[in-house]
Amino acid sequence: MPSSTRRLFAVAALCVAIATPVRVAADEMLVFAASSLKTALDRIVPEFEQAAGHQVTVSYAASSVLARQIQLGAPADLFISANIDWMDALEQSGHIQPASRIDLVGNSLVLIGTPDHDAVGQITAEFDLAGHLGAGYLAMGLVNAVPAGVYGKAALQHLGLWDGVKDRVAQADNARAALALVATGAAPMGIVYGTDARIEDRVTVIGTFPPSAHPPIVYPAALTANAGPAAAQLLDFLRGETATAEFLMQGFSLPGG
Repeated sequence: MPSSTRRLFAVAALCVAIATPVRVAADEMLVFAASSLKTALDRIVPEFEQAAGHQVTVSYAASSVLARQIQLGAPADLFISANIDWMDALEQSGHIQPASRIDLVGNSLVLIGTPDHDAVGQITAEFDLAGHLGAGYLAMGLVNAVPAGVYGKAALQHLGLWDGVKDRVAQADNARAALALVATGAAPMGIVYGTDARIEDRVTVIGTFPPSAHPPIVYPAALTANAGPAAAQLLDFLRGETATAEFLMQGFSLPGG
């Protein structure tokens, strides 16, 4: 090829390179996360934003609500559920990228009350839940939709305590709302995640439900079907040392741990 022709191609290539815009702006992404993750993610996400230069908005609500919003077209990039059922539903409907799905963290289930209650350790079938409630109501997430409520109902059924309190349950939209009912004195007792109980000084942990009494509490995370490229970086960050240390500090457990 003559040198003049080579120079012509070189000039043309340079012109194309100059004309092609370089992406320098930070990517923005929307994360849908179970409400019980708020304290941990509110600490972790800024660390990611500083390290990666991306902007992240996190929307917290019950996993059931978030999953339905994704099915209706909400533009989330990453979904973190408080149980596997809602993630399974999105996978079956084609709304997540199955290959990206991971089990992020685990949790425990506890019975909480106002500070005047005594701790009993592990909740057993002999615990007089109805008697301890007195004339009050038991705060729980929606027992047929919100994961914390589903786990709580399963635990009470397993221990034979459900029939005694099923007509005295104050159902809340999410786990944090159930926590607030007890913290404000609107309900004398409630069932929430162990991590939720740690953040509220106005409640005390009366007892812990044995893990065998309910399905394993697992938080799966996955990229949505329409996730932007930066969302994969955030998912990787959530599995890294910085995020893991924060999750553990907040009382979450590692999958299988």
